[in-house]
Amino acid sequence: MRKLYRVRDGKKIAGVCGGLAKYFNVSPTVVRWLFVLFAVAFSSGLIAYIILMIFMPIEPERVY
Repeated sequence: MRKLYRVRDGKKIAGVCGGLAKYFNVSPTVVRWLFVLFAVAFSSGLIAYIILMIFMPIEPERVY
């Protein structure tokens, strides 16, 4: 079962877009551009990002 996490590796700010991209199996760049689009057009992208940053758990560390 897949879980939604903020990523530890490859993150730009808080790992929210990377986590969403990994969950939906799309490119993180596409998710980042969607957040920018919503932030510019509706001001909801920034609010959504902050809310997700607070409530999304961080990806557990992998033990090798």
